[in-house]
Amino acid sequence: MGNCIINNGFTSFMLVVWMAINIFLFVWYYFFYDLGDQFFYTRHLLGSALAWARAPAAVLNFNCMLILLPVCRNLLSLIRGSFVCCSRTMRKQLDKNLSFHKLVAYTIALMTAVHMIAHLLNVEWYNNSRQGVYDKLSTALSNLADTENTTYLNPIRITSLDPQQIPTYFVFTTIAGLTGIIITLSLILIITSSMEVIRRSYFEVFWYTHHLFIIFFAGLVFHGAGRIVRRQTKTDPPHNFTLCKDRIDDWGKIPECPIPQFEGGFPQTWMWVIGPMVLYICERVLRFIRYLQIVKYRKIVMRPSKVLELQMVKSGFKMEVGQYVFLNCPAISQLEWHPFTMTSAPEEDFFSVHIRSAGDWTNKLIDIMQKLPEGAQGPKMGVDGPFGTASEDVFDYEVSMLVGAGIGVTPFASILKSIWYKFKNSNPKLRTRKIYFYWLCRETHAFEWFADLLQVLEREMEERGMVDFLTYKLYLTGWDQSHVDHVKVRFDEDTDVVTGLKQKTHYGRPVWDKEFEQVRKENPTSVVGTFLCGPEALGKVLEKKCAKYSDVDPRKTKFYFNKENF
Repeated sequence: MGNCIINNGFTSFMLVVWMAINIFLFVWYYFFYDLGDQFFYTRHLLGSALAWARAPAAVLNFNCMLILLPVCRNLLSLIRGSFVCCSRTMRKQLDKNLSFHKLVAYTIALMTAVHMIAHLLNVEWYNNSRQGVYDKLSTALSNLADTENTTYLNPIRITSLDPQQIPTYFVFTTIAGLTGIIITLSLILIITSSMEVIRRSYFEVFWYTHHLFIIFFAGLVFHGAGRIVRRQTKTDPPHNFTLCKDRIDDWGKIPECPIPQFEGGFPQTWMWVIGPMVLYICERVLRFIRYLQIVKYRKIVMRPSKVLELQMVKSGFKMEVGQYVFLNCPAISQLEWHPFTMTSAPEEDFFSVHIRSAGDWTNKLIDIMQKLPEGAQGPKMGVDGPFGTASEDVFDYEVSMLVGAGIGVTPFASILKSIWYKFKNSNPKLRTRKIYFYWLCRETHAFEWFADLLQVLEREMEERGMVDFLTYKLYLTGWDQSHVDHVKVRFDEDTDVVTGLKQKTHYGRPVWDKEFEQVRKENPTSVVGTFLCGPEALGKVLEKKCAKYSDVDPRKTKFYFNKENF
């Protein structure tokens, strides 16, 4: 429980605060519209649907204010790296920015549905009141100010059409109706295209439809300008609805019951979203400036298993271990930006990425690079970043467990390279005294591009008498019979038949209980940072193991889970 609180306590606290604000706004505005005297006559026309429309609108305003902040990557990197007050616990929350972004999006979708259904009912009841379907008071309120449309209550002013067609006409000819349709359609496309199956298989569809958020926010700003929800205003003398609601024929004839006056509410949504919109615009301007900066290719290498290595140089570019960049290749698409973790170390005079063939964009990029003449520069490349990730904190722990799955090994390539440079330069600031590295791959060829680095590290540790500093285990999760026969023949060799390393490759998947137990036994008083770059399912397993094997005694082994998120 203590480990769970340490790993997720602050996250849970922030979620509770966020949820409490949502509940408070919903309840407050619900009762404001359900009990407020200025809405007495409005409630008479609409009933409880008034409060059910307005309360979700308040929650929508709050969440639309938040939805852009988690994707302002430069802002998050600034907070993460520049603010002294940003502790390790705070940085872990920043790493969950996309999870929070999705949670806020789901809340917006839910509140939009409730808001829309309530307003559809409102339009129907407005129309029925206008047609005199209900009581005498509803008809009188709907007929107010037919000649001067400044003090009316019922926003449906047209009576010349077929009564059945008026709601549709009203929805498609008013500011509130049109913008509501645009907002709803945009939101449906954004959310449906964000499903995992779409993002994995048709990333371009996800990318382009996600940019409908521009239309969504534009519609949101103007949505309230229609002012269809109206309230009673003060008159001189005042109109006392308690007395006058039953004396409709006396309205305007006796001092106690002047004709009631009404006005629409002032649009407020723009005040909620203007700040985040300005921040996001600044984010995009900065991205455009970075796009214009010249990027030169230092080396282009095609690795086994269709993995492309790009070594690039950019003026003023500074990075930390485990960080990632967004790449844009105008020759493929002017608008698409894709995230890639850097595999180079901060000590190197270039930055590199390894790109696996995993979709249309990556396939096109690899095809372009393969067709280049020897020594030629590649196509123009825009680079946005670098941006911080959980792996930046690896050197804040005295013991680290690094777990990479497939191409997910890339942030750890950067970390292991940096360690090599630190040992080479005898860096006194290196506080990490032990690293456990696990790499899970399905194909033998996938190990080849990374094995060279491990061989260098292996030799470096031996020369310095620090063989125990780096413990690495490579797991092959897929193989065929020919590979098994090959391994049997060369089983007695000193080096592994797959990687050429002294550490033999394991077959199958790690037994995580055994691995965590070993780490805890070898480091009885340490704080262990567990870092994953891999699938969500593996992340859930490791997070549970971190909680299971953390000791209750604060003086003994503690495991902290960190996961890469893009």
